[in-house]
Amino acid sequence: MARSGMMKEYIYRFHNPDKFEYIHPVMKEQLEETFGVMVYQEDVLKVCHHFAGLDLADADTLRRAMSGKYRSKQEMQRIVERFFSNCREKGYSEEVTKEVWRQIESFAGYSFSKAHSASYAVESFQSLYLKAHYPLEFMVGVINNFGGFYRTWVYVHEAKRFGASIQLPCVNKSTYKTTIYGTDIYLGFIHIMSIEYKFAQSVEEIRNEKGPFTDLNDFVTRVNPGLEQLILLIRAGALRFTGKKKSVLLWEAHMMINKNRQEVTRPLFSPPVRDFSLPDLVQGKLEDVYDEIELFGFPVTMSWFDMLETSFRGDVSARKMSEYTGRKIRMVGHLVTVKYIKTVKNDWMNFGSFIDSEGNFFDTTHFSNSLKEWPFKGSGTYLIMGKVVEEFGFPSLEVEKMAKLPVKPDQRY
Repeated sequence: MARSGMMKEYIYRFHNPDKFEYIHPVMKEQLEETFGVMVYQEDVLKVCHHFAGLDLADADTLRRAMSGKYRSKQEMQRIVERFFSNCREKGYSEEVTKEVWRQIESFAGYSFSKAHSASYAVESFQSLYLKAHYPLEFMVGVINNFGGFYRTWVYVHEAKRFGASIQLPCVNKSTYKTTIYGTDIYLGFIHIMSIEYKFAQSVEEIRNEKGPFTDLNDFVTRVNPGLEQLILLIRAGALRFTGKKKSVLLWEAHMMINKNRQEVTRPLFSPPVRDFSLPDLVQGKLEDVYDEIELFGFPVTMSWFDMLETSFRGDVSARKMSEYTGRKIRMVGHLVTVKYIKTVKNDWMNFGSFIDSEGNFFDTTHFSNSLKEWPFKGSGTYLIMGKVVEEFGFPSLEVEKMAKLPVKPDQRY
């Protein structure tokens, strides 16, 4: 529908129902409900049947062929020829016939059935209601669903926009999946890279059975973790309730667990705890964040923007873009997603989505000439220069130049 140009036309006609003319009376008769625009698969069938005089079997064959479900080129060509010959017999002008065919050809492969569309619309309205009235609970559900269009960090970011306090996993609070307590959202153990399912489940089960863990020794004694799994929990911040630095906990973990000989059963009584005397080990905030990126795929306790070497955050924030329509500006945004499409000249162009340092989203358009010299270079935060344009009341940035910004290095490596 977008390729045919009818998406914009539909929006215009929806808001201006008295300011357009139907291309033909048959289109008004059959498609008045959708302002003369083919929206559903049934619309394609109706136009082929009532406008071009194809029987319903041929009309459905044409629809299936255009959506890639019919392979016979000869049969397709026969129906196309019949479409045009019938239109000539009906006395339609060549211009009208070609325009109707253009719309059919551009749209048919992207159409849904009306029943299918209605069921999706119901689910969409239900989701919108939940997000509007129970935003944090809704976002936790989306995070745990693992089936959304975006990566997990985008949904975590959305929860923060609605007032959530995002917490690292905690052996005394978290479950295998993400949980919510009031406005505190605790990431689930499932998000820790390389965590074992049975081990993560056992942490929750043992805690529920005999109460919260009191310290590292209590956790090791009751859960009997392997050293590798314990290290993952420590690096993920899941034992921060002890009040000890991760560097100290890592030393103690190595001292407590014999790497070469793991106990297969939990001891009946807790063994005495050796009192280790360690120097003051340095653990910086940035090192913690790099651990989070390695284990979760995104920073939890720091913003992407706080990791940048530069303090520049752009000339304009996303919420003020409309004030600069038609002007050239610089913006700084962290990449959310990219859409790739081919132009009529078979060149690539992109549509980008970013968040700014205030956490708000903005969209970008990257035409082929800009992309050739200034392409996307993977995930990261970009400095973007372009002109602000506005369509249907929503601003976006037509990009002329962009560059990926460097981040502060992990000093451990």
